[in-house]
Amino acid sequence: MKKLSLILLILVGFGFTAQAQHDPNDQIMSANWDVIGNVDFKTVKETEMYAIFNNEIKKYAGKPFELEGYIVPIKDGMKQSKFMLSTLPINQCFFCGKNGVPIMVMVELVEPIKFTYQTVKVKGILKLSTANAMDNPPISLLSGKAL
Repeated sequence: MKKLSLILLILVGFGFTAQAQHDPNDQIMSANWDVIGNVDFKTVKETEMYAIFNNEIKKYAGKPFELEGYIVPIKDGMKQSKFMLSTLPINQCFFCGKNGVPIMVMVELVEPIKFTYQTVKVKGILKLSTANAMDNPPISLLSGKAL
């Protein structure tokens, strides 16, 4: 859970945008990532931050949503069923010492998939959380499946 908290802190602390150099050919861009990337955050105090969801993303809440991205594991293992999905590969992420913070969402798959450095496509039910983003992922894909 500490890894997840660190990832979330980094994710929300930098406002869901990449801050450093990366290989632009690796960046995943799509209309669905644009919807997620437009989420803002309100800091209440050092330990509290809340996502502010606009109407565009709210219309997808509770509905199937598809994303392509890179797996960022939160647990060890070659099979992953719960992980962060990123617009940049793990070797270009801030907490790996290489780059800025990419857009990420939490993914929970019904069936685990093998970890890969290549992109994966997933589809799940989009969940928006109004809980403290320092403790919980503000955006998740639940009951997901790899496509």
